[in-house]
Amino acid sequence: MRLFLDHGILEPDNDSAERAMKPIAIGRKNYLFAGSESGGKAAAIAYCLIETAKMNGRDPQVWLA
Repeated sequence: MRLFLDHGILEPDNDSAERAMKPIAIGRKNYLFAGSESGGKAAAIAYCLIETAKMNGRDPQVWLA
């Protein structure tokens, strides 16, 4: 695909997306030890909220408070 060559705003790789997912991928095995299914669901919700705050340029700790 040459689409990124024709449009200067498109990046030729997905490094930024991969970097955003790296903390989740690194901790994936640790999430198996959340204690219970409900603990795992609570952790998933917390991670989603924290990453959403980061993606929108907010301090997650302040935003959650």
